[in-house]
Amino acid sequence: MTINKEIEALKAYTTIDRSVLSIYLNTNPADPEQLNGAWAIHLKSGLKRIGEYIEASGDEKELKAFNHVKEKVKNEMEKNSLELRKGAVIFASGANDELWSVHYVQVPVKTNFYWENHPVTEQLEYMYKAYPEAGIIMPSFGEVRILDTALGFVRDDVTFKYDPVSETWNEKVKLDSRGKRAAADSKTAVLEPQYRVNASTFYKGMRTTIEQLKKKRGWREFHVAGEAEMANAFTETLRDSPASCIYKNLNNSKANEVINQILEK
Repeated sequence: MTINKEIEALKAYTTIDRSVLSIYLNTNPADPEQLNGAWAIHLKSGLKRIGEYIEASGDEKELKAFNHVKEKVKNEMEKNSLELRKGAVIFASGANDELWSVHYVQVPVKTNFYWENHPVTEQLEYMYKAYPEAGIIMPSFGEVRILDTALGFVRDDVTFKYDPVSETWNEKVKLDSRGKRAAADSKTAVLEPQYRVNASTFYKGMRTTIEQLKKKRGWREFHVAGEAEMANAFTETLRDSPASCIYKNLNNSKANEVINQILEK
């Protein structure tokens, strides 16, 4: 399910009583206010305030529903405490387990807690508008690296390599023996200079692959980054224009560094 469809499903979800917890939690380790895992304190205090409010109302059924979902949220955050990024967004139903939606995002999040009869999606909608499903395409001589992203988070990182014998583009193994992304191969050892001269024709074989990825991954936009010659030649082969075209070779950069260069420019 694309994030856009999930947002629509969340907006359509309601309960008779207040039993839906919506949490937006800033977990950004680079934020001075989040030093020493301050997010855990904010989570505890936010949940405590809601619990005290419900206790004061005297509604035992509502308190039971809240306590159920509170423990589930705490377990979720503790389990993933070492893998947190800039923020966490959680929607959960306390009356039952039919609603459980968790997103760990690589975009700024303002901490807020809501206990209503429906998910509070406004901040998620704002984040999605700024960081929708998007592809980042990085063509180089002989390789095309592609990041599949949503809400600033890298969902997949794939590389396609050109085979001059069959004259086809094939997906390349992403990791080396040490579990790291392999560096780009020698440009001159595999491909003849004529491919650089006819770069636009050279990249045409990737056009169908890009169209398939756009449809399968639900990209709302895509970006192209690479040396000017390669980036322009690749863009010319595409049916649609990219949201941006940046003249910088990022093929061997870490995925999060690419995100910072492209989406947070």
